[in-house]
Amino acid sequence: MAKAEILDHDGMRRALMRIAHEIVERNHGASDIVLVGIRSRGVPLAHRIQQNIEAIEHVLVPVQILDIGLYRDDWFQRPFNPVESSKITTAINKRVVVLVDDVLFTGRTIRAAMDALSDYGRPQAIQLAVLVDRGHRELPIRADFVGKNLPTARSEKVAVRLEESDGEDQVVLIKPENDDA
Repeated sequence: MAKAEILDHDGMRRALMRIAHEIVERNHGASDIVLVGIRSRGVPLAHRIQQNIEAIEHVLVPVQILDIGLYRDDWFQRPFNPVESSKITTAINKRVVVLVDDVLFTGRTIRAAMDALSDYGRPQAIQLAVLVDRGHRELPIRADFVGKNLPTARSEKVAVRLEESDGEDQVVLIKPENDDA
């Protein structure tokens, strides 16, 4: 397999700072925002965006954790993983919820996240922030805030490595050796 680095630590840091600025700008500040990280890699990214917003606005926006395992339309095809619970302790009614995830691909994870989120209330709006948008939507979903647009072939993989879980920050495009696309 051939690998190509798409974002290194500094590239990821810049992308997440830009996303934070765009969130604040679009929402005219940060007072009504709740960041909701989708397990697993969306959670540390949401915390980083939170820190960036705090540096920009001097406001600590809440970060909540959303597990979508039981809302996925392919749960029966995936290996069994004990579901980790969501941690939504901040009221989301009439607030702007920014869902945060690492990679946007088909849109199915985000659909599941919106379904799961509806169990916790009715936000004023739901916005989507992703580190990488690789295309290939199967559902009509688009990100509001994107760190890196990365057109890919369906056979390629995007691996996001985070300091919190993997010991380093890096986004890598993995292309199978026999891929002629």
